[in-house]
Amino acid sequence: MQLTRRDLLAMASAGMAATAFGALPALASMTDDEIAKITGGAELGEGALTVTAPEIAENGNTVPIEVSAPGAVMVAVFADGNPTPAVVSFKFGPLNPSHAAATRVRLAKTQNVVAIAQMEDGSFQKAQANVKVTIGGCGG
Repeated sequence: MQLTRRDLLAMASAGMAATAFGALPALASMTDDEIAKITGGAELGEGALTVTAPEIAENGNTVPIEVSAPGAVMVAVFADGNPTPAVVSFKFGPLNPSHAAATRVRLAKTQNVVAIAQMEDGSFQKAQANVKVTIGGCGG
């Protein structure tokens, strides 16, 4: 079989359509997979971990977020609607008095910002904040 330009365009269009329609559930699944890698499937509790983010972000290119996790040794932040959900991770040493961090992240669309903290005792905590994005920051 010989491929023509028309056949190639038809296959490429079909592939892009299949990717676009199947991508939304896959992004949430990718976030869950990344969290499972960190926690090893351990149960996620709630506690002192907090995520502070604006309720509405005018521009998804620079959305300020803060995480505070007293007693944590590591905090990982995920954006469940981004093409690559892992955003940033912070490791806290014994000399760090605050166990808090702030940064700016890029969000593609309205989504949840999820933080997972590994506590000193080896347990994990989860917190999230929903951010409504008016102009996407990942090319959207």
